Amino acid sequence: MKACSFVSHPSLLIILIVSCLGVEVRAQLTTDFYATSCPTVFTVVRQEVIKALMNEMRMGASLLRLHFHDCFVNGCDGSILLDGSNSEKLAFPNRNSVRGFDVVDTIKAAVENECNDTVSCADILAIAARDSVFLSGGPEWQVLVGRRDGLVANQTGANIGLPAPTDSINTIITKFNNVGLNTTDVVVLSGGHTIGRARCVTFSNRLFNFSSTDATDPTLDSTMASELQTLCQGGDGNTTTVLDRNSADLFDNHYYINLLNQKGLLSSDQGLFSSDEGVAATKALVQTYSSDSSQFMEDFVTSIIKMGNISPLTGSAGEIRKNCRVVN
Repeated sequence: MKACSFVSHPSLLIILIVSCLGVEVRAQLTTDFYATSCPTVFTVVRQEVIKALMNEMRMGASLLRLHFHDCFVNGCDGSILLDGSNSEKLAFPNRNSVRGFDVVDTIKAAVENECNDTVSCADILAIAARDSVFLSGGPEWQVLVGRRDGLVANQTGANIGLPAPTDSINTIITKFNNVGLNTTDVVVLSGGHTIGRARCVTFSNRLFNFSSTDATDPTLDSTMASELQTLCQGGDGNTTTVLDRNSADLFDNHYYINLLNQKGLLSSDQGLFSSDEGVAATKALVQTYSSDSSQFMEDFVTSIIKMGNISPLTGSAGEIRKNCRVVN
C-alpha cells in the first residue's frame, strides 16, 4: 500500500484522507468483494461442490484440507494449486495426500464461464472449504473474499511449515504460532478431522514397534490398534481409513469424543488429549468440545476465518489466474 503524506490546505487534507482510507478498505478482505463484478460466484461454487460431494462424499474433507494447506504456505494465495518442479503438491506432507485438484479445475471453469478473469483461485478454495463443511452438516459462515493468486509455489516452505501427523503437540503449536494462530486454533481446526480419511503411512508409527517397551502406542485403544494393524500390515502405506470412527462423513463434534476414548487416529489427534505436552491447554478444550457441539461449531467458524486471513495478497499484488495450475 502506498504511504500517505500530509498537506496543509484543509480541503485537500480531507480529500487525501478519504483517498487513503479508500485504499485501506480495498486492500482488506470483505464478504461483498464480488457483489458487482461476480454476484453469482457463491452460487456457482456451491453447485459444483454439491456435484463433487454427490460423486464422493470424502471430497468435502479434501477441499477443506486444500484450503488449510494453502494458507500455511505463503499465506492464502492458491500456491498449493500450482504445478511445476517447485510445486507444493510434491512436498512430503502433500505428496500422494492432498487431492481434489480436478474438482478445483471444474469449479474454476464454471466460475470463469460466469465471470471471466475476476475470481481468484485462492478465493475459490476458501469458498469451497466453507461449502464442504456446511454440506457435511457443519456450520455456515460468510466467507471473506478479495484474495489474489500468488506467482510462486514454495515446496520448501510446505516441507517445513505444514503440521505433520507425527509432530509433537508442542511442534504443532509452534507451527500454528508461526502463522499467527494460537493453541485454541490448533484444537479447533484439528476438529476438521471429523470428516475425511488418512493413509496407513500417517499413523503406522503407532501400530508397530512403537517403543522399546510398547509394541503399539499405549494411548491408542487396543481393539482399534488391532484392527488397524490388520488393515495396514504388509501394505504400501497408502491404504486409507476414516479419521473419525463411527462418524466419518458428518461434520460434528464426535472427533473429540473419540479422543476421550483413545480412538484418535493420528498421534497428532490423540496427543491433544493424551500428550504430556501442553496438555493443560489442549485437554481442556477437547473436553469442552466433546460435550458442547455448539461451542465447537462457533469456535470453528472463528478459527477458519482467522486462518483464511493469513497473509492474503490483495490490491495489485499477485494476479487472478486463468488456470489455477499455472501463472498467467
